[in-house]
Amino acid sequence: MASANKRNALFRVAALLEAMIILLMLIVFVFFIFIRGNKDAVKASKQDPEVRTRAFIEKEETFYQLDGKKILMHDTTLGEVFVPVYSDVPASDINTDNIVTRNGYSFYMDGETVKSQTGIDISEHQGEIDWGQVKGAGIDFAMIRAGYRTYGGGIVTIDENFNDNLQKANAAGIDTGVYFFSQATSTEEAIEEADAVLDAISGCNITYPVVYDWEMIFDDNARTDDVSVETLADCCIAFCERVKSAGYTPMIYQNKSTAMHKLDLPRLKDYDFWLAEYGDKPTYYYKYDIWQYSSSGTIPGIEGRVDLNLSFRNYGKKEISAQTDSMT
Repeated sequence: MASANKRNALFRVAALLEAMIILLMLIVFVFFIFIRGNKDAVKASKQDPEVRTRAFIEKEETFYQLDGKKILMHDTTLGEVFVPVYSDVPASDINTDNIVTRNGYSFYMDGETVKSQTGIDISEHQGEIDWGQVKGAGIDFAMIRAGYRTYGGGIVTIDENFNDNLQKANAAGIDTGVYFFSQATSTEEAIEEADAVLDAISGCNITYPVVYDWEMIFDDNARTDDVSVETLADCCIAFCERVKSAGYTPMIYQNKSTAMHKLDLPRLKDYDFWLAEYGDKPTYYYKYDIWQYSSSGTIPGIEGRVDLNLSFRNYGKKEISAQTDSMT
């Protein structure tokens, strides 16, 4: 019995020692983890923030991305929007830094030399025009509305003052081109419009382009509201090819927003382009030949406001060259 009690006492002592060892090991383990965590925290807090890796974001500083990747524009609903660049549509080679404004007119300069032509576009809305005063005000060319198609009934109409404006502008020594305000919804209608213009200018001295001016009608219902991108491109081509076959230079007129979002530019890239974008400098990415920069110009000889234009090409030189060749 005594030996049994002794063994039991030894077992209790051994169990107690084992429990104490386990407790001691647990305390050491917890203490080690705590100290190590504190060391790591102290090390992180002492790290110099200037040596941390920073993200490098490459970007252009201009509003338009001219590297052939994208164009950034602004939408009234979405704010800044992304438009891919067409690699097969020629970009503008105009250096807008060379555009200056003097006495309300814009000019494209090469040093001190003016390399552009100053123009206006008019219709019957300008009423009676004193073309002698217009020429004296420094106007080189005039784009005259030949006619229009009504956006409700679709009736092709020749501009009331077209013949008078064309004859008097030419008599004053102003180069002339013409435009047609289109509301065509098919290629057949676009050809009808082109033929109406060609009939109206037959026998006239037209040195500047014959222009297809297809426009969206806002704040009202119009027959063109549902014209698709494909149909619009077809109409542009039909009109321009009809004009070209008659020996004239075809051109497409459009504002920047509609050109970027509605015109199928890869299909229309071979035609001259007349850009409407009001401001001190154009920001349109692609090639343009005439820039309409204001709708509020004032010109002696014209009552009220008139659109102002700058042509980067002297289309009238073709007529001068042809006359010179015929004299040699």
